[in-house]
This record gives sequence, C-alpha cells and structure tokens, in this order.
Amino acid sequence: MSIGTVLTRLQEEFPDLTLSKVRFLDAQGLVSPERTPSGYRRYAERDVERLRLVLRCQRDKYWPLKVIREALDAYDRGLRPSEQSEGPQPPAAGTDPALTAVDGSPAGEDSGVKLTRAELQRATGLDTRALTDLESFGLIRAADGDLYTGLDLQVAHAAATLLSYGIEARHLRPFRLAAEREVALVRGLAGMSHDVDSRDDVEELVRRCLELHLALVRADLARE
Repeated sequence: MSIGTVLTRLQEEFPDLTLSKVRFLDAQGLVSPERTPSGYRRYAERDVERLRLVLRCQRDKYWPLKVIREALDAYDRGLRPSEQSEGPQPPAAGTDPALTAVDGSPAGEDSGVKLTRAELQRATGLDTRALTDLESFGLIRAADGDLYTGLDLQVAHAAATLLSYGIEARHLRPFRLAAEREVALVRGLAGMSHDVDSRDDVEELVRRCLELHLALVRADLARE
C-alpha cells in the first residue's frame, strides 16, 4: 500500500493523523515499510497494524516514543499485550508436548518467544539469586544475545515450582546430568539407526525416554 492508502485506512480511527505524522513515525524507526527503487514507501498489512498499535499507545496510554519502541521490541520477541498490565507480558509456560504421551497432559510448544532476564523472572517468579543458582548448575542457559527461549521458560517454570517446595537449586543438578545422558542416548540412537531419519522420529524417542523415566520413578515410589 502507498502511504496515502495507509493514511486513508487509519484516519477513520485517528482523524487527526497526517502524512507528516506517518513519515515521522517511520523516521523514528517505529515502522519500517519497504521502499521501491525510486524511494516510495510501500506498506504491508503488518506495517499498518504496527502503526495502529503505535497510535493507540500514544492516544490511549500516553506512552512516550521510547516506551513504545521498547514495547514493540518486546512484541517482536514474542511477548504479548496484556489487559491487566501496562506493558508486554511473557506468555504462560506451556507443557512439553512429549508429556502428552506420558500422562495425558495438554500439549504445548515452544512459541519462539525471546525473553530478557527480567522478563523470565517476571514470568516465573524466580528471584535473581534463584535464577543465578539455576544457571550455575546448568539448568538454564541464556543464548542468542543473552535472551531466553520458550523452552528455557518451560525449564524455569518447572524449576520454580520445585523450588517453591523448599528444594534448593543444587538438588536439581541430577536432572541436568540425567538430561545430558538421555540426550547422548537419543543422539546415539539417531546416528546408528536407519529407522530414525526425521525430526518426528527423534521426538518419538524423547517421548519413550520420558515414558521410561516416569515409569521407573513411579514404580520405585510404589515399592516404598
């Protein structure tokens, strides 16, 4: 879409919007439409929705551009708007899909979210010391420019639940060691078996490892 078309679409909700305002927001890096070889702006639907979000934040929340820019960065990393909070919020920690095959828990998946340290703590309730301890024992590892993934969120959420029972982070170290052994086993099986030749096959091996692990734990507890 041309900038004129975008203006026409948005003026119904924002009647005071002008071409100069749209160009200003573009210059501030809040929206980045493509450019034709001759330099004209061409907006995709996602650009229009991004502009609409920026304008609503200015009109309804009175956010300055710095706060809007930070919020947009958070949305780009997979955080979500919240009706209960002023700022973007991390998604709820999902249940690993492999657990469905083990105990019927609802399936979840890594959403591709990228969280800062503060966002991970806010999402899980972990304080700085607890998160540092979990990292020191290898349970959580930041990557990708010190950002945490949706899978890290799942680990942190599960660890936080166990810590709430009075368990210390050092007591969770065996889970890290067991996971490393299971990873080595799965990789070994995938490398030497002709029947394991796809991501789905690897996921099936992971499910079976979890199934065996859970069955052994439950069996031993039942013998006590």
